[in-house]
Parts: sequence; structure tokens; C-alpha cells
Amino acid sequence: MVKLQELDATDKRILSALDEDPRVPVMVLAQRLGLARGTVQSRLERMSASGALRPNSSRVLPAALGRGVAAAVSAELDQSHLNEAIAALRKIPEVLECHAPAGDTDLLIRVVAKSPDDLYRVSEEIRLCPGIVRTSTSMFLREVIPYRTTGLLGDQ
Repeated sequence: MVKLQELDATDKRILSALDEDPRVPVMVLAQRLGLARGTVQSRLERMSASGALRPNSSRVLPAALGRGVAAAVSAELDQSHLNEAIAALRKIPEVLECHAPAGDTDLLIRVVAKSPDDLYRVSEEIRLCPGIVRTSTSMFLREVIPYRTTGLLGDQ
């Protein structure tokens, strides 16, 4: 993956412009930035191939898909079944992402659901995954700072 330290000023300008308008065509982006279309295209391809850019599907709001309830599920694992648990979690469509944090929690899982009752169903589906011993669910009441990276693109 291309890291921020490996991005030059041109890469950062491209990413900042995309952050402002993610749907802008490459040609328009190149014109706005005063760069050749080929330069913009090749840099975007390099960053995409390296995994530095999120997939376009991450722009879709779960609420637009009828999943307006969001939560974090903390899971405690039988460590010998970690890979099985992760494989089972991948199969649950409502699991948006899963992290292995430091501390007492083995996995921290961000999920969405249709309603509080549906959140209970999703939480139970997670709890029944192989290797998961215990879960704790915290429902998000509202988003106060949305996902953002703009501030990271400033000069380091």
C-alpha cells in the first residue's frame, strides 16, 4: 500500500480534489489541477492498485440500503478459532468492518441493521460464529464526526 509519506505534492493535490468531488471525471480533474490527463490517470491507478484508495462501494450509506441502525460489537474469542470466526463474520452482510484492537476485546466489529430488533438478530448471528465466546453490543445514536481523511492530506 502507498503510504502518506510516499505521496508527493501532486498525489496529495489529486486526493484532495477527489475528496471534495469523488465523482469528478479524470479529464476534468486534470484540467482543474493543471496536470496532464495521463499523469492523473496513472497516479490514480497506482494508488488504487496499491490499496491506498477505498473501494467505491464504501461511499454507499447503509441507511440508503435500509440499514439505518449502526453499532459496534465487541467479541471475545477462543483464540484457537480466530480464522474460523473471521471467515464466518465475512459471510454476514451487515458486518461492515472488523478490527483486532489492543486490550481486552479480541475483535471490534462495526455493523448495521434495519431496526433495534434486527440489530439483536445481527448480534446473535455474530455471537453464534465459531470461536466467539461472548459479545457486547453498543448501538450508535448518531454520527457526530463522519469518516474523513481531508485533514491528513495537509502538509506533514
